[in-house]
Amino acid sequence: MGEDVRTSLKHGGGATVLVALSQIADGGFAEAEADIDGDAEPLILYRDGDTVRAWLNICPHAGRRLDWAPGQFLKSREGLLVCAVHGASFDLANGGCVAGPCRGESLRAVAVVVRDGNVLLDAP
Repeated sequence: MGEDVRTSLKHGGGATVLVALSQIADGGFAEAEADIDGDAEPLILYRDGDTVRAWLNICPHAGRRLDWAPGQFLKSREGLLVCAVHGASFDLANGGCVAGPCRGESLRAVAVVVRDGNVLLDAP
């Protein structure tokens, strides 16, 4: 998706709205920023139908962002998220690295929930 989504809005009950679900194409990505453990962290959001999965936008190999430009992510023909720096490939079902320099490691998952047409940080 060509949009660079960077939001941190409060929703009823204090939940953090990351992005409207409609802003992420099915099978596409968006970027957001959220307060994780007291730090502002960049997130990758991946939409699969009405479900959204999220991870920190940090490659476990070298600690760099995975996008090739802000909010622009590479997806292989096989449907894997590809790190733009060193080519590590990640399974979009679970964030596990299946090829490349960090094979066997995983992206750090971030709990999100879809509610009322928005993707929210699922904070305790």
